[in-house]
Amino acid sequence: MHTALPESAAVPNEPSPINIGITIRSFRLQRGMSQGDIEKRTGLLRCYLSRVENGHTVPSLDTLQKIAGAMEMPLSHFFAEDPVKEVPGVTLSEEEIRFLTQVQRYSAHLTESDRRLLLAMVRKFAATATTSIS
Repeated sequence: MHTALPESAAVPNEPSPINIGITIRSFRLQRGMSQGDIEKRTGLLRCYLSRVENGHTVPSLDTLQKIAGAMEMPLSHFFAEDPVKEVPGVTLSEEEIRFLTQVQRYSAHLTESDRRLLLAMVRKFAATATTSIS
């Protein structure tokens, strides 16, 4: 005779399932990439990528490897415990994340003096924008 255990008692420390589509979208946006960019690098159709990101389709490991390769990251990142780091008190839109990711990508090749110049220009733009809005 078998005794059934309640589901919560069956596996006490089972990790919560990941939504691979949300994970892919998060990494794609962090890198400032569009679904079209992934399509060009992998040959996977944009509509397929949309279905994956929206949870309608679960990709094979081979397909996940293509997507990871297109984003120049190891496949294992998709399965990390905490794939998206959040900064407390900071909420950014997808467009802001995309913009900052592009700035990060290009700033990696700048000299220190060019970075300071860029930051000064951004401060100037921000000051001009806030005075024109007021």
